[in-house]
Amino acid sequence: MEKTTQSPEALEATLSTLILSIASSAAMSMGLAPNPASGKIEKDLNLARFNIDLLTMLSEKTKNNRTADEDRFITTILQDLKMKFIQN
Repeated sequence: MEKTTQSPEALEATLSTLILSIASSAAMSMGLAPNPASGKIEKDLNLARFNIDLLTMLSEKTKNNRTADEDRFITTILQDLKMKFIQN
């Protein structure tokens, strides 16, 4: 197993980290960012839609249980991803 040089703080599991991870997957699936494994732009709109739906479900399930910053973050990310999906 390879050792990591990151500090424990860099690996903190937070709602914002989860949101960003799913959003990054959606962006890659829309061809907005290269796949880090291959370095290539790959488009899979079904996967992009799944990730957007996953974030929407997460938003609904965590409603009234988020900080104001988390609330703004997930709302902004979802709006941005939905607009980009429509333009795709």
